[in-house]
Amino acid sequence: MSKFEIAYPSGATPLDPNELAGLVPNYITTQGDLNQLERENILAAATWALGKSNHDCMNISFCLDLHKRMFSRVWKWAGKTRLTDKNIGVPKEQIFMKLKLLFDDTEFWIQDRTFGFDEIAARFHHRLVAIHAFPNGNGRHARLMTEVIQIVNGVTQFTWGSSDLYSSESDARKDYLAALRSADTGDYEALIEFVRK
Repeated sequence: MSKFEIAYPSGATPLDPNELAGLVPNYITTQGDLNQLERENILAAATWALGKSNHDCMNISFCLDLHKRMFSRVWKWAGKTRLTDKNIGVPKEQIFMKLKLLFDDTEFWIQDRTFGFDEIAARFHHRLVAIHAFPNGNGRHARLMTEVIQIVNGVTQFTWGSSDLYSSESDARKDYLAALRSADTGDYEALIEFVRK
């Protein structure tokens, strides 16, 4: 890998040396290069994912495939669950079980109309972030997964605070992280408000 320091936005999970060694292109020398390539890769994945409303998205296979489509030009581990425990997320041995439980619960909430759809989508998003299935890109992946579920169910996509969630200094990112922390305690009000700002 080229020698440069990754600048992680606040709340991002740092990669370990083995994960950093999974960088695909050898021409990356700056954070700007990395950000640009990830943006292009994610945009292509979003175009595919949001371009049709008939995805069978409530399963682990789609979840992994979407992450792979989002990051495959950048990281060798794209679409593969993390092999190490992080400062956030379930133990690595529980990832598949927790993902299955999340998809089962979400399908039940939708069929039973347990909550309004904004709350279902916010709860889904929060739990997917909390599982933290991948070495990196969990927030971006969880936002796109949430949007796919909304489209499949004919619901307007979230605005996610209508701002840049990638800049560490943005108020939107700070509000987003604070809303996720509130959801950690079972209070989804701030997250539901934020996603429709």
